Amino acid sequence: MDADIGDLTCFVAVARAGGFREAARLNNGSASSLSEAITRLETRLGVRLLNRTTRSVAPTEAGARLLERLGPALDEVGAALDVVNRFRGRPAGILRLNVPVSAARLVLPRIVPRFLAAYPDILVDIIAEDRFVDLLAAGCDAGIRYGERLEKDMIAIPIGPRTQRSATAAAPEYLRRHGAPGHPRDLLGHACLRGRFASGAMTEWEFERAGEIVKIDPTGPLIVSAGTGTDLAVDAAINGAGIIHIFEDWLRPHLVSGALQPVLEPWWQVFSGPFLYYPGRRHLPAPLRALVDFTRSQRWDGA
Repeated sequence: MDADIGDLTCFVAVARAGGFREAARLNNGSASSLSEAITRLETRLGVRLLNRTTRSVAPTEAGARLLERLGPALDEVGAALDVVNRFRGRPAGILRLNVPVSAARLVLPRIVPRFLAAYPDILVDIIAEDRFVDLLAAGCDAGIRYGERLEKDMIAIPIGPRTQRSATAAAPEYLRRHGAPGHPRDLLGHACLRGRFASGAMTEWEFERAGEIVKIDPTGPLIVSAGTGTDLAVDAAINGAGIIHIFEDWLRPHLVSGALQPVLEPWWQVFSGPFLYYPGRRHLPAPLRALVDFTRSQRWDGA
């Protein structure tokens, strides 16, 4: 059956993304061109591959069977073509990374400029969001996550500082008006500035001291989207709206300037730094192989 490989690739992208707009966003294309490609493919094959509604796109039974066989095959085609990169003087191509906003803000600025300088022919395309995604379905080569959120079948290597801390802070004016909590449970009587994950779950405040772990679910006047809304919460804390609890690195400039003061510092919890993770493949795309090798060559303590 004669079918254009470009149309087949578009079908896999749309089916994996669950929609034309999302597939277009992930592949730097247009939803209309993807729709035209799917129509051409369905016409050539004489069977409907996708059920379309105003809210979602899902494979038909025929589409699901095609995706099951075609997806891995196209992945192998991509890997085969990437072998050509070995005959170049240096790796080239697009490297797509899915990372949490905190990593884009706190970890990647220490890494990306050095990587780009070392590999000028690689284009790094970073998608910063705090929802959990299927890397392959999202069209990404690799991602960054913390250990407890890694999928079990992924390869993971350390990237960035190997330890980080959660920090709690408030503006001097807030502490003058309301006093400073002496124990994490005292936060239940304070105005706390909260974050909420894309799933709708609220971020939990966790503290640790001398082996004792205390988890708090405080309340307050402001809730923001975790990651994307964090800068707003920090600004609110600086202006005296309440107490904030996030990555220490995010707050450090304001702690140094005195705009915020540490709260409950003996209870600040230390946790493992992030990991670069990617699917286990026999042949990694050249840009991803370059990033893996670069990451392994770095000294991250004190980075």
